[in-house]
This record gives sequence, structure tokens and C-alpha cells, in this order.
Amino acid sequence: MSRALPKYNQRRVAVIGGAAAVVLSGAVIAGSALAGTPAKSDGATGARTLASPGTITCPDVASKLPAVPASAKAEVDRNLALLQTQLQEANTRLRNTVGQGGPNFVNNAILGPLKDKRVSTIDRIAISIGRKGTKPTGLDSLAACTLNAGSTDTAGGAAAGSTTPGTAAPQQSGTGANTGATAGSGGNTGAGTITCPDVASKLPAVPASAKAEVDRNLALLQTQLQEANTRLRNTVGQGGPNFVNNAILGPLKDKRVSTIDRIAISIGRKGTKPAGLDSLAACTLTK
Repeated sequence: MSRALPKYNQRRVAVIGGAAAVVLSGAVIAGSALAGTPAKSDGATGARTLASPGTITCPDVASKLPAVPASAKAEVDRNLALLQTQLQEANTRLRNTVGQGGPNFVNNAILGPLKDKRVSTIDRIAISIGRKGTKPTGLDSLAACTLNAGSTDTAGGAAAGSTTPGTAAPQQSGTGANTGATAGSGGNTGAGTITCPDVASKLPAVPASAKAEVDRNLALLQTQLQEANTRLRNTVGQGGPNFVNNAILGPLKDKRVSTIDRIAISIGRKGTKPAGLDSLAACTLTK
């Protein structure tokens, strides 16, 4: 016949049993977490990963062209295809740079350079048509593209509007235009000086009828360089690892390509069009 335990032994058994229950409950909870129950922070990370950076759209150029002479069709079609390639590359870069840059990263590193490329390409289209017909005017107004943003790239953010070059997209305080990266992480860590190859000294004899236009574009090259150096000084501490290349040197090169191309075309109208001047477009940063 079993004997009843003393009261103090009963209390000890109860305490031990309660502790075992607590340990068992903890193991069940831990097991559930390991089995795939997401932590709260995982939801935020997922929202950041899945948020759309938006889509860049550009005005259609082909529908705004006049009748294209047969002799110019191949060149015009090639440049129209190039406009599409430029847009695709910009949208790819938009997706690949989520998390980078300061407040105006998208404008400075993507939309701005895209506009400069389109200006040059559209100008070549107009020149091609003008060789055998009437050169269309006003096509430069089709160069600027817009960002049609979906949701912001930070968790819980509201949907953003669209932006055009020179206008920052709506964003939360302290976040980059393309994501939530804060300005000042890497990038432009010190001013330095941008220098560019001299174009004037590489030109052949300039016909008198082209001198005014050539001089005007040579002056524009100097203005572009001065603006780039001013921007370099004003953006110290901003951007990601490639900020200077993407937001200053790249756009400067695109502008110079277009300007140098106009110089060569001006000379070629009454003389021999100089070749190889595009190699003078790229500039360098000297710290």
C-alpha cells in the first residue's frame, strides 16, 4: 500500500513539474521558429526587396518625325533603335541601383545622363533627315524622360509620383531617391578637380562660315567643365561608391560627345569633317 508524501515533498514535485513544463514550452516555441516562422524583421526586409523602383518612360520620337528620305532611312532607323537601347539600359540601371545614392541620385545618375544621350541621338536623326530634306526642329523637347515610380523602396512607404530631370522624387527624410540609402556613404569624399582634353588644338582648319558655330561650341565645352567642377565641390559627402562617375563624369562625357559632334558637323559642311574627336570627350578626376 502506497504512502502519501509529506507536504513539503508534494510542493517539491509540483515545482519540478512546473519547471519541466516551462522548458518544454520553450522548446516547442523555438522549434516553431526554426521550422520557418518568420521574425518581424523578415517582413520589413521582404518589403524592401519586393518594392518596385518604378519605370522610366520617354516620349516617342518616331511618331514625331516628318517623311524620312530613303537615303536617310537606315541611319534614322539605327538611331531610333539606339533610343530604345538607351531606355532599356536606364531601366536596368534603375533596378540595379536600389539602395544607392543621395536625394537626387536618380535624376543625377540615371535620368540626366539618359537625357544627354537622347539629345545627341535625336540630333543625329534630325541631321540625317536634313541632308536630303528639311531638317526637323524642336525634337530636343522629346529628350527628357520621366520616372513613373511605383511604391517607394522603403518598407511601409507610400506610393511615389513621377519625376523629371532636375526635380527630386518625393521621398522620406534622409532617404535616397531610388531607395533608403543615406547620403554621405562613400561617393564624393573630397572635391579634387576635373580636367578634360583640349579640343580646340585638335581641330583642322575651320572654314570661315563655320567659325562662329565652332567657337560657340568650344565655349560651351568650357562652361560644361566649369559646371561639373562646381557640382563636384557642392556634392562632397554624397552618393554611393560610384557617385562621381555616375552623376558627374558620366553626364559630362555625354554632353561633350554631343557638343564635339556638333563641332565636327559644322566643319564638315564646308570642309572635311574631322574624325576621331569623340576620343576627347572623357574627362578625369584629379584628387
